[in-house]
Amino acid sequence: MLRYTIKRLISLFISLAVASIVIFAVIEIAPGDPASFMLGMNAQPETLAALRAELGLDVPKVQRYLTWVGGMLSGDFGTSYTYRTPVMDMISDRLWVSLPLALYALVLSTALAFPAGIYAASRRGQAGDIGVMGATQLGVAVPNFWFAMMLVLIFAINLRWFAAGGFVGWDTGLWAGLHALTLPAIALALPQAAILARVMRSSLLDVLGEDFMRTARAKGLTARQALWRHGLRNALIPVLTIIGLQFSFLLAGSIIIEQVFYLPGLGRLVFQSISARDLIVVESVVMLLVFSVITVNFLVDLAYAAVDPRLRSRT
Repeated sequence: MLRYTIKRLISLFISLAVASIVIFAVIEIAPGDPASFMLGMNAQPETLAALRAELGLDVPKVQRYLTWVGGMLSGDFGTSYTYRTPVMDMISDRLWVSLPLALYALVLSTALAFPAGIYAASRRGQAGDIGVMGATQLGVAVPNFWFAMMLVLIFAINLRWFAAGGFVGWDTGLWAGLHALTLPAIALALPQAAILARVMRSSLLDVLGEDFMRTARAKGLTARQALWRHGLRNALIPVLTIIGLQFSFLLAGSIIIEQVFYLPGLGRLVFQSISARDLIVVESVVMLLVFSVITVNFLVDLAYAAVDPRLRSRT
């Protein structure tokens, strides 16, 4: 297990290094100059040069990259060009919206997917299975921002059960904060629940065909008892892997949903920073999201190897 963990750690560090280079290069070659954007098209060359020097844009790109990476390693993400505020403070404020939203959506998607996948697998080929699989196919095909707009139309505009957007803040209470995040979390959760339900069904069907399941039935267990006592536990391994990957997606992929609901999260911060050409904020937030995705994948690999010795034996 130690050897496997070391190899995965090396892979993690290499992935982070490559990701930082790609993120910096892609953002730096994007058209437009932050200083020119801030001062306008009619800015004097002397003023423009002074602002570029103040923002650190007049140094070579390699030096800027090394400074940026070194700062992140020490917890200093730099200072926003637009707001003149430490980027770390901006990320900390927005993270308290995006992280609970991702966790809320993950809980909802799991709560929806597990019963749906188990129900479909236990009724393979029957009307219930066909109905669940049809619903999941629709959930996979329809984008989450369409679900978001429908939720706003039904529950915010027509029924007035929820606000159409915005976030009241956690200082108003846990219930008020969760209430404000409910519609965004549902919009994020529905497509992920559809994917997870299909994986749950497929995994259970594979397990139900194994020899140990037939042995359990031969010993007198009913189909339901065999499924809950033996089948479900063995089918959870690939499902838990997908859950870990989904959390990464929910944390990093909520930009559109946060725009629809006007949530002050990391996704909206990235969108605003791109519009304002605030490169240091875009680079830092995207790198943080990439780090979260790679780290979660690393932890999922370790958890998978802990329950499946065959993975460790292959390394």
